[in-house]
Amino acid sequence: MHNQSNIEIGEQFLAAYKDHNWEGIRKLLHPSVKWTLPGNGAISGTAKGMEAVINRVKSIVDGKVNTQIHGILVGQNGLTLSLHNSAVSEDGRVLEEELATVLTIESELITKIDTYLSDVDGMEQYFLK
Repeated sequence: MHNQSNIEIGEQFLAAYKDHNWEGIRKLLHPSVKWTLPGNGAISGTAKGMEAVINRVKSIVDGKVNTQIHGILVGQNGLTLSLHNSAVSEDGRVLEEELATVLTIESELITKIDTYLSDVDGMEQYFLK
């Protein structure tokens, strides 16, 4: 079943993220993957290509962000990860946001990632340029 394989890709992506398994993430990505993230913070904009996406994940991990999953929503061409991020930086900045990360999947590879945030200003302040 097509949609079931999409769920498995989402679960594998989240597990690799949690384990800091960069090669595991790389195996799930199409070489020309693009990841959009709103705002003007250090991690905002469009990351283009596998290495740029991996570097964005590393930046989020380096920010000590704790990600909790609310659920996985299935669509015809991919899925949406309903998530909550929280973190406190060494200098006391706080990140607290709800987010939806939409994964577009083609031929069992993630071709596009679009992230939608509940607090773009908070993310910008947490991930300073």
